[in-house]
Amino acid sequence: MRRAVCPGSFDPVTNGHLDIIGRASKLYDVVHVAVMINKSKQGLFTVDERIDLLRQTTEEYGNVKVEAFHGLLVDFCKQRDIPAIVKGLRAVSDFDYELQMAQMNNGLSGVETLFVPTNPTYSFLSSSLVKEVAAWGGDVSHLVPPVVLESLSERLGRK
Repeated sequence: MRRAVCPGSFDPVTNGHLDIIGRASKLYDVVHVAVMINKSKQGLFTVDERIDLLRQTTEEYGNVKVEAFHGLLVDFCKQRDIPAIVKGLRAVSDFDYELQMAQMNNGLSGVETLFVPTNPTYSFLSSSLVKEVAAWGGDVSHLVPPVVLESLSERLGRK
């Protein structure tokens, strides 16, 4: 069984995230979506809320498992016998950081990282940008799934 992981904070999940997860789900038998727990950062959504939103927005793929992780991603991979990490790249600036992480992860455990170029439609998109635009009342309906838009509106006090 071919397995891979798509890691991230997903605060909140965007259409860009879903593009990468969906593409990975066509290449692998099982795709684990690993939601990072970072106790030093205060997210807009709790880890449990992010997991719920991801489960709702990925259920159509049929082969995606969503769960939280804390610590090193390579340990998450070892515990689940996952040989590959799939990461989306938006720009060259992403590549610099992600290449270092990929080399470190491979050196620590032999886990391979595959880079998937982001769909140009989402090349500018990030969770941080979505939160900022939404907080100022901007329209992000084309950037996130409807269930995420509804949750953002509720969290930010907008209807």
